Amino acid sequence: MSNYNYNNNYQTYQGFGVKELENKVSTVMKTVYLKMFFALLVTAAVSAGIVAAAPQISYYIATHTWVYIGACVVEVGLVIAISGAINRLSSTTASLLFYLFAIVNGVTLSLIGLVYNPVSILKTFIITAGTFGAMSIYGYFTSRDLAKMGSILLMALIGLIICSIVNIFWANSTFDWIISGLGVLIFVGLTAWDTQQIKNMAQQMPNASDGRLATLGALTLYLDFVNLFLYLLRFFGNRD
Repeated sequence: MSNYNYNNNYQTYQGFGVKELENKVSTVMKTVYLKMFFALLVTAAVSAGIVAAAPQISYYIATHTWVYIGACVVEVGLVIAISGAINRLSSTTASLLFYLFAIVNGVTLSLIGLVYNPVSILKTFIITAGTFGAMSIYGYFTSRDLAKMGSILLMALIGLIICSIVNIFWANSTFDWIISGLGVLIFVGLTAWDTQQIKNMAQQMPNASDGRLATLGALTLYLDFVNLFLYLLRFFGNRD
């Protein structure tokens, strides 16, 4: 995973001393998690606020498919814009687009408040946080190269998306449970792999890119967390 020797505290890697590089990576990862946490907080606040103060918005989205699809298109567009243009965006612009995405996602996720009771949503969130945290810690500290696993998981994710689209028309409940189980496994694995990828990128990229990398990393792990939460909710959520 790394191309330098930790046993030599004076050896350098791309112009950094070992200790300096460790501090750089640690700083980037702390920023990643801080941005991700704040984005999740924004999403939760928007979603809970809509359910509590303006549930008619959720009902309107739920009963007007074109509005929901439009919101999803906006979300996908923001993800593509951040990921595809990250090197051309300033750190501030990338962060603003990320938090805008978190707001829009909070609006669409308010729909789960119409289906599941708040206690089960909170319980699932806690389970997700514990699972995500454990896998992210593993991805950060493991000496095992997860690249091969990541390639397999990305192919599995594509298959999962295809299966999900097929089941929209097939509407098979058993198949839906299978998809949910596979979704949990895939995003558990992706959490570890993405964490390792972000760490590796932090080691290799110059300091000037740290802010943009932190935003891209936060977006990646945010997506892992939210998708893991949604799949787990199908198992632990109690419907009203």
